Amino acid sequence: MKSFIKKFCLGVTASLSLASACLPLNYVQPVSAEEKSESFIADRTITGLIFESAGDASVDIPKEILDEIKKETGITLQLQTVTADDSTTALAAGLAAGDLPDFVAYYLNDSGRPEMQFLLKAANEGQFVDLTPLMKQDGLQVYNKYLEEDYLPTDTRENIMFRPEWDGASYIMHMAINREPAQKPANPQIGGLYIRKDIAEDLKVDYDSVNTSEELYELGKKIKEKGYTDDNGAPVTVFGPTVWGGSERPWLYQDLMWTGSTGEPFMEDKDGHIKHEAQTDLIMKRVQQVHKYLKEGLMNQEYYTMEESRAQEGVVNGSFAIVTDIHSYRPEIQDGSYVPLASLQRADGSDDMVLTYKSGYAGWSIPTTTKNPEEVMKFADWLASRQGKLLYFYGLEGRDYELDEDGNPVVNPDVVKEFDENPDQAKLRGFRGVRSFWGEHLGFTDMDNMTDFGEASWGDKVRAESESNAVGKEIEKYVNYDEQFDNARVEDGLSVQSYLFEFEGDEGKLATALARYQEDVLRMYYAQSDEEAQKILDESRANLEANGLNDFLKFVEEKRANGDTIRF
Repeated sequence: MKSFIKKFCLGVTASLSLASACLPLNYVQPVSAEEKSESFIADRTITGLIFESAGDASVDIPKEILDEIKKETGITLQLQTVTADDSTTALAAGLAAGDLPDFVAYYLNDSGRPEMQFLLKAANEGQFVDLTPLMKQDGLQVYNKYLEEDYLPTDTRENIMFRPEWDGASYIMHMAINREPAQKPANPQIGGLYIRKDIAEDLKVDYDSVNTSEELYELGKKIKEKGYTDDNGAPVTVFGPTVWGGSERPWLYQDLMWTGSTGEPFMEDKDGHIKHEAQTDLIMKRVQQVHKYLKEGLMNQEYYTMEESRAQEGVVNGSFAIVTDIHSYRPEIQDGSYVPLASLQRADGSDDMVLTYKSGYAGWSIPTTTKNPEEVMKFADWLASRQGKLLYFYGLEGRDYELDEDGNPVVNPDVVKEFDENPDQAKLRGFRGVRSFWGEHLGFTDMDNMTDFGEASWGDKVRAESESNAVGKEIEKYVNYDEQFDNARVEDGLSVQSYLFEFEGDEGKLATALARYQEDVLRMYYAQSDEEAQKILDESRANLEANGLNDFLKFVEEKRANGDTIRF
């Protein structure tokens, strides 16, 4: 592990211009015990390298938590990450460098993610351990469920974990799988467009009264004409970025994006043929819309590049009349200053709620260089069990929570208060409830918080008593969430990009062209004229087609004709 870190940080990092050096390695002195606990696994160190952004990687674990892990399992856990402008590039470099730790973790929402081609290449070249026999070990509580029929959604089962060509083997563990299909969250995080409540009231803008990007544009002009200011007296920016910083999200112009619920730039046209967005006229209509926004001062030049801290500050100060994406439980809006505006219609005219059969997000693998990989699986299973989740969701019993008569955790009210008033200090306690996410990398799966803990989110029972977390519930009523959920479509199938590797294997030319297209879209937004943007589009479309786009679309249509369910 140490030789890999040194090689990666001093060599590969420099060659890839990663954003920063590797973060320090966690270490804890072994904790001796007179007798082994029932959950004891082995007296060893397990090392992990996390290829995610700094905020998600969350490798800092306080000694008290590490001591508890050691006491219960015998494991000394050491995590490290490499922060990078592009986590996919970092993953590719790390896999190519070799000399990997005991496990690696990475983003993997679905098999259409760009990380997939690198992971499949590594698996096919023998870099990863076969996880299937490890999931068959006696004593597992969670990961053995992955072997049950219909526990996993189709994409996870058929395209990520148990691909036909692997003949029952599995090398990639997909995470964040809900225990039950189409599971209704007790406290749903309602995202999308939000508008400052005082502006909505002044302009008499009701929820879901704006359904198209053109209607949103007209609203934006009204906001600018009225001359609203923020808490500091400065003029508001009409369209602010997401609370997570500048990025491309569909909510601002969803009806001008050639996509459905998957977010991929593929959909079928009116004749039932699958097309890429570059082959439609929607992309130029969207570019022209963005050009209007920039030219008329409805969004600033940093909309797609703003840092997360500045975006959050902008929301807190009311500097954005409309926030492109935030959710109902973000701390920045718990004063009720913003309310949902609407979800615009999609390109096909629909605007209903779409649910996946089950969720899926992130993943991990065990390199073949790992000694006793069955112990890594046992440790991951312990983290994913109720006992492990109690530790990384709720912290330490007695210090951070107590157990009620049903055995469910009741959060210490002082910890809730500390988190609300001093979140940076609370985070040092080192568990998920206070936004320390180290447990996500191996144990965040088989999710059903209400069954496991008697509450959907950390501290709900305490917050309900103090009514300090009422905004999220108010927003649920405001958008008629229950009615939307009851009428939602449930989808289970493969997205178009899920077929990329089967189509082109390790070659990756089309995958690279698709990634370039997304970069070209941003270039089109910042082009000086529509003509310049059209030139960029023509070149990008030609690049896609030269790298096999049309043959790929025929391949996917054949899959659909043979019975596969394709999600858009």
